[in-house]
Amino acid sequence: MRCAECKGKGLCGLERCPIMSRFYAQLPVRPSDHYEGSAPSVFVGSYGYPKVAGGPLMINDADHPPDWIARGLGIDDIVGLRARTIRGAGEAKGLAGNLQEIALSSSPLDVEVRFVKPVAFDLRFDGTIAPVGLTGAIRKMDVLGNARVDRAVDRATSDTDLSATDACEILNASGTDVYRITQLLTAGLLGKKRRVVPTRWAITAVDDTVSTRLKKKIARYPPLSGIEIFSASLYGNQIVCLLVPGDWKYEMIEVWGKQSLWGEGGETIARDGEGLTKSGYSPIAGAYYSARLAVTEYLESVRRSARVLVLRNVTSEYWAPLGTWVVREAARNAMKGPKTTCATLNEGVDLASRLIGFAHWRPHSRLIPELVTQKTLFDF
Repeated sequence: MRCAECKGKGLCGLERCPIMSRFYAQLPVRPSDHYEGSAPSVFVGSYGYPKVAGGPLMINDADHPPDWIARGLGIDDIVGLRARTIRGAGEAKGLAGNLQEIALSSSPLDVEVRFVKPVAFDLRFDGTIAPVGLTGAIRKMDVLGNARVDRAVDRATSDTDLSATDACEILNASGTDVYRITQLLTAGLLGKKRRVVPTRWAITAVDDTVSTRLKKKIARYPPLSGIEIFSASLYGNQIVCLLVPGDWKYEMIEVWGKQSLWGEGGETIARDGEGLTKSGYSPIAGAYYSARLAVTEYLESVRRSARVLVLRNVTSEYWAPLGTWVVREAARNAMKGPKTTCATLNEGVDLASRLIGFAHWRPHSRLIPELVTQKTLFDF
């Protein structure tokens, strides 16, 4: 209702109007019923599961978020790039062979696609997947060239006795990044009973699977020697990670500011946590698992265990949701950056509050009161 009253005049206080951005992003697009060029990845929708639509994502780009960050692309640049991306839509089962060839290849393959009618502009923003601007129903599709397959990918995808969970772990241990693994899972190339998987489900499934295996390894490591704090910001997402010596526990508190996209006119705070096991799907959704992956990667790299608090502050600068990859890469940037050590928990909590910009997250935390009141074997 507020958007209808505003009509792009900025009454919400956001830096950019997502609705107007959809309009401006549409301007340079020339609809066509034919595409010949690069298809760096695949996309499978979730509507109507198990009879889902899928196809290649077509754009002269690697479709790899870490590359976008390395190239210094801003939110406007990424939205413009994704507005020109075409999502091919056909019966996923019928296109499975072509989708698998694209997903297997370590470098983008070219495709030739004929659409039923000129592609339609339909830019939508989503909290899990990166936006895509154009959609076209596929009439005919040919993959040009042959896939170049990495040895680790070939082994994992050729072994039909390997569970999808084990395949994700093996691929991750081999250095295959989660973006590649997600593509393989989406295209139905992993597991004993193989089927295409909607992309939004695959993204969270891979983050969850890989980090769950990592935290089981972390549980066998000695605790950190002291309290560590890391922080970073990416596209208006501020991340602060507080690590305290102890056995594995994890908590995430997410704050959407009053002027942020999903702040709904007031501040919104969500919280979730876990011990060694996690029951149910997180109310924070995919961001919870993406941040957890980054922290477990760090703890595995230093061979230590810890109790972890992740704070995420979403500001008005984040005017267009780009997907959970933003949280993953922001948390990774934090864990790769310089750390600050603190002598006491109170000192660490105070520093975390200063870094995130406010202290009213504290009443929502269950982990901090537990750390204050409970002693563990590591304390003796």
